[in-house]
Amino acid sequence: MHAAVVVFPGSNCDRDLAVAFERAGARVTMVWHKDTSMPAGVDVIGVPGGFSFGDYLRCGAIAANSPICQSVKAHADKGGYVLGVCNGFQILTETRVLPGTLLRNAGLKYICRNVPLTVATTDSAFTSGYTAGQTITVPIAHHDGNYHADPETLKALAAEDRIAFRYEGNPNGSAEDIAGILSENRRVLGMMPHPERMAESAHGGTDGAALFQSLVGQLENA
Repeated sequence: MHAAVVVFPGSNCDRDLAVAFERAGARVTMVWHKDTSMPAGVDVIGVPGGFSFGDYLRCGAIAANSPICQSVKAHADKGGYVLGVCNGFQILTETRVLPGTLLRNAGLKYICRNVPLTVATTDSAFTSGYTAGQTITVPIAHHDGNYHADPETLKALAAEDRIAFRYEGNPNGSAEDIAGILSENRRVLGMMPHPERMAESAHGGTDGAALFQSLVGQLENA
């Protein structure tokens, strides 16, 4: 399976994401934000965490206008798989690949710690390696992770089983305790917590590894 990881000025989790994909068995290509197309044969695009362009306008807003984001959106529109983590989730909402927006944390402070998440659905290539209702521990590191959407969108996300993960003990004020959501076709996942930072025992836990393993496994067997 071929994964592409996009790199923006200010990305700081791009190598972490690439290593997590590689450990799961994927071949990885790093793609610079000024590129205008993806490498041939890409199966999944990873949009990493960090502080793209310093978050000087709005988190992910400047990155959303980078040349490569048109290819990210085109890949998603064609039914390709995309994983956006933290700042990557913000970028996916700014490009309207995913609905909603990420606001300042309810406490207006940067939060960096391990948090418990509930696996809300296993009906996706990203989450099929877990058990519905399972509690996993994944790190968060964000200042603007408060997921917000209009009532109709929140109702649709719940009704269509598109909430991938929920926080246990909501750390940032996100609506409905949402930590990650899926696209309508279930092939795009945006999440604020960092599974790539909990993907091998040296990290202190491996609860994030199943996400990459299940995704790579399903795409290789497709």
